Amino acid sequence: MALYNRVNGRVLKEKMRAETQKRVTISFYKYHHISDPAVFRDQLYLGLEAMEVLGRIYVASEGINAQISVPEEKAEAFRAYLYSIPFLDNVRLNIAVQDDGKSFFKLKILVRKKIVADGLDDSTFDASKTGVHVNAKEFNALAEDPNTIIVDMRNHYESEVGHFKNAILPDVDTFREELQLVEDLMKEQKDKNLLMYCTGGIRCEKASAWMKHQGFKNIFQLNGGIIEYTRQVKQEGIENKFIGKNFVFDERLGERITDDIIAVCHQCGQPCDDHVNCKNDGCHLLFIQCKACAEKYNQCCSEECQHILTLPEEAQKEIRKGVNKGRQVFKKGRSENILYKPE
Repeated sequence: MALYNRVNGRVLKEKMRAETQKRVTISFYKYHHISDPAVFRDQLYLGLEAMEVLGRIYVASEGINAQISVPEEKAEAFRAYLYSIPFLDNVRLNIAVQDDGKSFFKLKILVRKKIVADGLDDSTFDASKTGVHVNAKEFNALAEDPNTIIVDMRNHYESEVGHFKNAILPDVDTFREELQLVEDLMKEQKDKNLLMYCTGGIRCEKASAWMKHQGFKNIFQLNGGIIEYTRQVKQEGIENKFIGKNFVFDERLGERITDDIIAVCHQCGQPCDDHVNCKNDGCHLLFIQCKACAEKYNQCCSEECQHILTLPEEAQKEIRKGVNKGRQVFKKGRSENILYKPE
């Protein structure tokens, strides 16, 4: 039995878009020593595939990081299966804020060196000594304290469309860059309350432990991240200090938290917060594009990519040869290839 998907991605995407059964998008993570990540990965694949679970999961010797889509009718069976794994018993499951059931089109489980690329040598500090976990109400109280500095531990393209009020928004592409930047930024303010947040909490787990290791005294992290915060403010009727969209790493590319649109189209500068990937398979740049520009440029980031789409498929394949297939993102304010520069 194949322990990976063999069907063409385009076929799977069409199947996902046509699917009528309701699905629930869930994310979870757990730092825990896994003695044989490859064996655990295969066992997990078999268990999840049997329940028609789709998604992307990273497994490493340090734990698991998962974003998945589960058929609604099998949600309880999935929960029972997951909790039957001893180290995942009662792990917090973050349920998507805004979900159309079209978040993933295949099941992909990868064995990695780390479940989040942080660039840290874990042997040099105790990653279990994290900051104080706070809920939504406690987060709001700390945010009102003049001695608190709020730091967004996500990448620039995430915070560009949504963030907490008065937060510092580092202009970085990766979490690895962010750790060093925040450490340098805060080095003269080690007695301040450092209040960190991210999408679901996983980046803050490592970041808070690292900052404590660097001598910062008052470290706090939003438990469950933006996703859990949003659930709590709705459930408890408390003030929502987050504005805009919560960027997510799946086919949806964002969850609407408030009606505020705080970003602009990278091609025309009109208010917009819809992330897209350039339609040219040899580019796939992640950027913000309004509907008018999507029509004008045929869902591409540039006239060059738009032209490539008019070429025969074989010619497009030739152009794509040797192209880096890694994630390419619009560089906010730092790229020589700015799509749009505000006046």
